[in-house]
Amino acid sequence: MGKDKYIGVDIGGTTVKMAVLDKDGKMIHKWEIPTVTEESGNSIISDVSASLEHALDELKIDKRTLHGIGVGAPGFIEQEEGYVYEAINIGWKDFGMGEALKQATGLQVWADNDANIAALGENWLGAGHNCASMVAVTLGTGVGGGIIVNHKVINGTNGTGGEIGHITVKPGYPHYCNCGRYGCLETEASATAIARKAKERQLKNENGFLSSIKNPEAKDVFEGLKQDDEDCRLIVKDVTDQLGLALANLAVTINPEKIVIGGGVSKAGEQLIEPLKTAFRKYALPRVREVCDISIAELGNDAGVIGGAFLVKTKTENKETGSRDR
Repeated sequence: MGKDKYIGVDIGGTTVKMAVLDKDGKMIHKWEIPTVTEESGNSIISDVSASLEHALDELKIDKRTLHGIGVGAPGFIEQEEGYVYEAINIGWKDFGMGEALKQATGLQVWADNDANIAALGENWLGAGHNCASMVAVTLGTGVGGGIIVNHKVINGTNGTGGEIGHITVKPGYPHYCNCGRYGCLETEASATAIARKAKERQLKNENGFLSSIKNPEAKDVFEGLKQDDEDCRLIVKDVTDQLGLALANLAVTINPEKIVIGGGVSKAGEQLIEPLKTAFRKYALPRVREVCDISIAELGNDAGVIGGAFLVKTKTENKETGSRDR
């Protein structure tokens, strides 16, 4: 019985998304379960295993047709062994996730940071279009990042490569980041940061668009921008300027063909992308910006499971051909 399918698993702070895909990336089935973070996330692996067994039984898929599982999780992860140094959102610390999932399912497991996995998915079947070098940025509660150079995700020496959200953009500023430092990009360009900036503007202007909104969110700022509200315009300009500067510095380092923006904030579309492009062009080296396209991600919430499947596909194909990762 030949192996022709891959499992993608995307472990998030609220839900675990899972999918079965074929070798071409066609989604055979996808589903999700709640992420139970109580007791330091002790039940997550057993929950994933039980759900997977149930789904495979329902789909009448024999495990012998599966190449393995590609899993993404938040935090600092060592790819080769799937060892999680720390994943604050789900309570893991110094946890052998890859080995635990392998033991629970009986399948080969490959793992990486969730942002790296999403970058792989977006490059395979989304906005990346299989380009050689790409930066993927996720603007959500925090700022996630995945960097692909010469078709390979950058992991670094201990799994912290590509942590775009923790580039320091405002040293000395009082906004605390979950990493334990101050002035990170995450404190300036995430949905959380945009909401904070909106509240700060409320205190300064009692008559603006934001004044009547009790707890403004990022989406409210972009709605105000549609209505040409000055406060909202200044917030978006500030956010995209900080993000554009960080991306320009990354671009001169790796010279990417594409920069792809995903996450909840990316739903603003051109309202976000146009000022971001303006900021990027202002800061980037001309030769770098000439070849770099900035666009919105295309896969949405499916990027993680698709990227997980692609990780398995890459690892198993390289093993079968005896080649190293590209």
